[in-house]
Amino acid sequence: MRALSRSGTTRGLPDGAEAVAGDLNEPGTVKDALDGVRGLFLLPGYGGQHQVLADAHTAGVQHVVLLSSSSIPGGEDSNAVTRYMLEAEAAVRDSGLTWTFLRPVGFMSNTLEWAQQLREGDVVRAPFPRVRVANIDPYDIGRVAARALLPPGHERKAYALTGPESLLPEDRVRVLGEVLGRELRFEGLSDAEAREELSARMPGAYVDAFFRFHVDGTLDESQVLPTVQEITGRAPRTFHQWAEAHADAFRSS
Repeated sequence: MRALSRSGTTRGLPDGAEAVAGDLNEPGTVKDALDGVRGLFLLPGYGGQHQVLADAHTAGVQHVVLLSSSSIPGGEDSNAVTRYMLEAEAAVRDSGLTWTFLRPVGFMSNTLEWAQQLREGDVVRAPFPRVRVANIDPYDIGRVAARALLPPGHERKAYALTGPESLLPEDRVRVLGEVLGRELRFEGLSDAEAREELSARMPGAYVDAFFRFHVDGTLDESQVLPTVQEITGRAPRTFHQWAEAHADAFRSS
């Protein structure tokens, strides 16, 4: 197995994995890493994607598993997030390689956005308090990706992936409190506060996209689906399990 990152670090990789440095925005830095590769797990939204796929085809790569989005089915290309996911899927379809698309809901790891607040106090303030999501642990996305890359039978399939429970933000705060042994409180931001907070850390087109998803209600990620267990033979991890594994990120040093 070969793992590509901008830094080429080995941290977090399993024994025997080869770490290489490269940037998907600069296809020339990726080309050599494709030699001898049969299957490719690819992230979306990078400027060099078409060339990376062309180089993969030339190198003899047979199959691509693309990390996509739950916003694709019925999605609008006027939405900035959905658009770059649609473009990524189209590029893979046009590459001449066989493919599998993974379309997960929101990641449990997005909860790390709250880490600074919880290192400084016991209150979490966050946007979209009434939005319920069946968040998935990225670990389970990885398990599905591994199955899709190895045996045959996953070609030209798109898998909707969720975790095992549908939670509100306040539910996740409650679970974090249980794991950390603290009395935590959740405060939902108003839409105006949410727009201000999001605008401070992302372009306006993406702020608008999330408001389309979560305020206008164009995206529903609340449904729990059996896909992870069907493909891997094991139930997806709960948010409690994720929180236990990452508890130190929320503790003061």
